[in-house]
Amino acid sequence: MNARPRPHLPMRPRWLCRNCAAPWPCGPAQLTLAAKFYGHSIALAFYLAASMHDAVDDAYGLGLRPNLPAMHARFLGWLSQARRHRRSGRA
Repeated sequence: MNARPRPHLPMRPRWLCRNCAAPWPCGPAQLTLAAKFYGHSIALAFYLAASMHDAVDDAYGLGLRPNLPAMHARFLGWLSQARRHRRSGRA
């Protein structure tokens, strides 16, 4: 019997991946999100921006001072790279 792969979902309030414990969205989560939202890049950007907003709020709720440029790079920065790779035909 094959076990289903565990999804790479965020664990709040730390925003770590429930599967691999990497900062979410981890690499596998990025691939899944890009596939799920394929052709709907604006919707994906809105989803990730809302997730980033929640992550920033959660960090403040934990008494942390989030590095906002790093949070932006983590949640949204990879989108432009994904679009460039898709346009150039690279994986």
